[in-house]
Amino acid sequence: MRFSLESSTHVNTVRAYSPHALRIGETVVRASCILTAERLITDWQPARFEALEAAHLEAIFALEPQVVLIGTGTQQRFAPAPIRAAFSARGVGLEVMDLGAACRTFNILVQEDRRVAAALFFA
Repeated sequence: MRFSLESSTHVNTVRAYSPHALRIGETVVRASCILTAERLITDWQPARFEALEAAHLEAIFALEPQVVLIGTGTQQRFAPAPIRAAFSARGVGLEVMDLGAACRTFNILVQEDRRVAAALFFA
């Protein structure tokens, strides 16, 4: 699916997504990543949602988001208890949804100048 938002500021937005790739601005991403309005981190582990552990979240928390969206691939899956607990302990909001919903929600929140981060997985 392709879409774009009109923006008066230069921020990262997801311009297109599929089950295998994201287009963020002019960059094509084919692996799990962390996205904020200002940053795109493509060397983030884990590669798959099932491998996500609390230790992987430090890279996200370092960005100091108010809310984090986790895109779990083509189907919504729920975050395990240790992941939810890590967000709760830090007072950071967590929303888990499929990849497409996470991309659309990210674009809306970033245009509202919210401190949002998205952790996006393809599978």
